[in-house]
Amino acid sequence: MGILLGVTILTGLIAGSYPAFYLSGFRPVKVLKGTFKAGRGASTPRKVLVVAQFSISLALIIGTVVVLRQIQLAKDRPIGYDRAGLITVPINTDSLDRHYESLRTALLNSGVIANMASSSTTLNNFSQNNFMVWEGMTLEQKHTSFRDILVSADFGPTIGWTIVKGRDFSRAFRTDSTAAIVNEEGARILGFKDPIGKTVKHWGKNVTIIGVSKDMVNNNVYGKVQPAIFLGEGGHNVFTIRIKPGIPVHAALATMESVFKQYNPASPFIYQFNDDDFKQKYITETRIGNLATVFSGLAILISCLGLFGLASFVAEQRTKEIGVRKVLGAGVVNLWALLSSEFLKLIVLSMLIAMPLAYYCMSQWLQNYPIHTDLSAWIFLASGAGILSITLATVSYQALKAALMNPVKSLRTE
Repeated sequence: MGILLGVTILTGLIAGSYPAFYLSGFRPVKVLKGTFKAGRGASTPRKVLVVAQFSISLALIIGTVVVLRQIQLAKDRPIGYDRAGLITVPINTDSLDRHYESLRTALLNSGVIANMASSSTTLNNFSQNNFMVWEGMTLEQKHTSFRDILVSADFGPTIGWTIVKGRDFSRAFRTDSTAAIVNEEGARILGFKDPIGKTVKHWGKNVTIIGVSKDMVNNNVYGKVQPAIFLGEGGHNVFTIRIKPGIPVHAALATMESVFKQYNPASPFIYQFNDDDFKQKYITETRIGNLATVFSGLAILISCLGLFGLASFVAEQRTKEIGVRKVLGAGVVNLWALLSSEFLKLIVLSMLIAMPLAYYCMSQWLQNYPIHTDLSAWIFLASGAGILSITLATVSYQALKAALMNPVKSLRTE
């Protein structure tokens, strides 16, 4: 806060010092006689400032649009399962792990959940990484690791994933404890024409592939999907629970808490909504987008204030010229176009500066993301059109005011 206060005071002093020193440099005799005239280059600093302000504003607008499109890309990307109504509960005591079946049955009987499963990791963080071994693997395949997730038989029905080939885990098959399901990327890495029924080794243990699931987005919402294998031997780290549709969330949580207390009385009921956890994956981009939006608005406001002041100054300086032109037959539209064209040229120059700069900066920023939005031409065209519209709206007030002035008053102006 001290730094911000210091910067504010310093900015105020600098802003006030320039006109003070500038005005104190005038010769009083010339000013009082009315013979003082600004030189040809007097308007150059003002024009440079206008160009600089609108260049920054336009670059910020383009950057903001790109960041928001990148966030929307993450939100719209298919994640491979239905995360609505899912919560994750950590298995923080042995009591929960030992009584999984009893706990699951009690929760199902309560009527507030649709299904429940256990796994070795959460849906949003496939952290375990190991190598698989199978017959006929190439050297490249030997150096490719798989995300391995240990799950119970109810995992698939609970999260609502899609099995594109083969079948899901089932309590009806006792052999599923040594079975596995790979995702589409994992099936591609394995290289089998048909992976169903093939055997691979995980930590020296043979597991049989019974199905292929649709790719799921977990660790990085902007990254490529990694090969994954789901092992049916059961996980012991987290529970994934789906709340029954139509049940109020607060009521479901209260009921679940009472059931958990029966099997884990010494520990609080800890849970996290899958949706909230997933949103954390693009929270950095969301903050950047929010900040960029705020700064874009401030930059546009400051630019418009400067442009408004410059338009007022130019209109005042050309009052007599406008009066002469009106007497000679110039219409309001002609005078408006005359006064506005000068500013439009400055904005066009700003666009020529800002657009290449914004394209370069945002293309470099997007390289940080393996999956990213494209820099479409409409972003630059729409942003440029927006700046032009703002400019015309800002300048038109002063231009029309000067153009509508009575020429008799205009010609009397000294």
